[in-house]
Amino acid sequence: MSSSPPSLTEHTLHPYLIAGMSTDDQSLLLRVCDWVAPQVQAKRTSAGELLMDHALGTARVLAAMQADAPTRAAALLIALPEVAPGTQADPIARQFGPEISRLVQGTRALLRLGSIASVANHRAADVGSQKEMLRKMLLAMAADLRIVLIRLASRLQTLRWHAASKTPCEAAFAHETLDLYAPLANRLGIWQIKWEMEDLGFRFTDPQRYKEIARLLEEKRVEREAFIAQTIATLTESLAQMGITAEVSGRPKHIYSIWNKMRQKHLDFSQLFDVRAVRVIVEDERACYGALGLVHERWTPISDEFDDYISRPKPNGYRSLHTVVADADGRPFEVQIRTRAMHEFAEYGMAAHWRYKESGPRGGQVSASGQYDRQLAWMRQLLAWNTEAGGYDHPASGAGAGTPSDRQVAAAPPAEERIYVLSPQARVIELPAGSTAIDFAYHLHSDLGHRCRGARIDGQMVPLQTHLQTGQTVEIVTAKSGGPSRDWLNTQLGFLASPRARAKVRAWFNAIELQQRITHGQTLVEKELQRLGKTAVNLEQLAQQLGFARADDLYVAAAKEEFSLRQIDALFLPVPVVEEISPETMITHSSRAESAVQTGKSGVLVVGVGSLMTQLARCCRPAPPDAIRGFVTRGRGVSIHRADCPSYAALQARQPERVIDVDWGGARAAATVYPVDLIVRAQDRPGLLRDLSEVFARLRVNVIGVNTQSKASLAHMGFTVEIHDGAELQRATGALSEVTGVFSAVRR
Repeated sequence: MSSSPPSLTEHTLHPYLIAGMSTDDQSLLLRVCDWVAPQVQAKRTSAGELLMDHALGTARVLAAMQADAPTRAAALLIALPEVAPGTQADPIARQFGPEISRLVQGTRALLRLGSIASVANHRAADVGSQKEMLRKMLLAMAADLRIVLIRLASRLQTLRWHAASKTPCEAAFAHETLDLYAPLANRLGIWQIKWEMEDLGFRFTDPQRYKEIARLLEEKRVEREAFIAQTIATLTESLAQMGITAEVSGRPKHIYSIWNKMRQKHLDFSQLFDVRAVRVIVEDERACYGALGLVHERWTPISDEFDDYISRPKPNGYRSLHTVVADADGRPFEVQIRTRAMHEFAEYGMAAHWRYKESGPRGGQVSASGQYDRQLAWMRQLLAWNTEAGGYDHPASGAGAGTPSDRQVAAAPPAEERIYVLSPQARVIELPAGSTAIDFAYHLHSDLGHRCRGARIDGQMVPLQTHLQTGQTVEIVTAKSGGPSRDWLNTQLGFLASPRARAKVRAWFNAIELQQRITHGQTLVEKELQRLGKTAVNLEQLAQQLGFARADDLYVAAAKEEFSLRQIDALFLPVPVVEEISPETMITHSSRAESAVQTGKSGVLVVGVGSLMTQLARCCRPAPPDAIRGFVTRGRGVSIHRADCPSYAALQARQPERVIDVDWGGARAAATVYPVDLIVRAQDRPGLLRDLSEVFARLRVNVIGVNTQSKASLAHMGFTVEIHDGAELQRATGALSEVTGVFSAVRR
């Protein structure tokens, strides 16, 4: 049978709840208790704790942190059942004002997030980054720092209840505390909550090791704290006598921290020197070394346990003096000495405690955005001011309402730059502020973004332009196929905020446009091949013959009209030069080479025979340094052919006895000119023949025959020129090939 809830008077008269508060604040908390207790009655949390006891325990944790009256009141009101949105006006706002209502709503949002995250089943490789995202999300959702404090206090109260009632605590709950909430308290500098959370979480996750370390600690926590208090008093008095103004603080090492250090550094308990630690903050560096000398004079320093990070700072900029000393009873304790500026840098700057404590034994840094770092510094500064002032000074409560203090104005958080939303599987996604569901979809996968057609936010269908807010759960509605809309790239319509998503949409449309060009170009090329009757052609080989790496490149060039399809004609319909350049069409004049043959000065020597009449065969027109062969004709002397001439091969096969060895005649051959046929294929245009003629004139090559034909805008031109040797021929063909529109210039 469950125990009855405590009476109202019992609740309202708890001294920890109202101690040190003004009459108005005490009255507010009494009214809250009067309103909450009848509605809660004997209801319990999911773990089994009475809701009213949980609310009071949470308020007690906040009171120890000197939280203001609205924060404690909101902690009590969390126990009430949540009113469905839209059903009626918010009763909390009606009874206690909008400030307390906002605190309650914000805390409930964090509670829902914790519930979703606790059931998430992330991939093993993604666990570390997801924990970091959850911590960021908790902070981003808490527009008011007090919301985070209420959430941390509630979690600590649950752990305390499990420990006090000896009710088993689920391992997942304790692990979540160690992975998410204790690091969050650490980052905010709320050390007392961080230490207790870690010890209680460690107690439930690994009770055996917890008990072992607890036994190794020879003193109870109270005795260790007494030792620290005595050491602080002694050190403070000694520093004052030396004229050194200093702020001395300290704490005993808690159980989880001891085990963590033993595990990471592979140390035995006897090797730990910082189970107790004292921190000294002085005015300047000179005072740091003066305080160090006093510590070493007052207590016995332990060798090899001194680090001077002032003269040799850590790579992250951290500066401080660390030393370990022992008292008269041989009990070691650590002393850290630094200036106020060094302390501020260590707490709020690049070397902040959480950066090198939470990043593992190797001391790396946790990646965080600049805005996130600034928000942390802002929150920790508020906590420091709260401790100094004895509470928050909120304009909505007490005298002076509506006039924020200078500190509040200076402490305003920077504008939000990132948001954190949840997938349906409770995976935290970080996006730029102002992102929409389409940005979210593209962050998860490009294909999901392409097929996005709608979105549900927290279960409700919303327009795609709806801006997401931190803490929302986003579900994408997709089509089976399809792609993005061009409207998504219109910045005025507000579909996309992420440059990454916008780039993916552009890439999709670029790929579609490229595919359309490929398809269109392929159709053009295939039609041209059908017209030529070449449907069985390998298109990849055809593209390479035309100077393209792939067939797709040929198609794109054809679709963009950067390539003329008539070049395919030139490839498959070459002009047969023998037929084109006929005696009837060739414009010729007498060749000096033929005259030289008639006078016996052709430059050809017949091996083993005296002077014989020779003539250069017109079928192949040999010229130095071609390999040549001779064939004895009837009545016309020796006919000189190129060794690879088809006509000579036929003559040799029929009458091999007439074959005779011949060779070029050295100096005489070099002084003689020889007719050679050149074939030029080009895109027909006005002035083409003039440009080719200018090439011959520039090279001083004599043209003795010209034949030109044009078909389908392609020019086929034959030239008979006189050259001295192969080098001159090569220069001529190279220069002709460089003329605009020329496809090829070769010797026949």
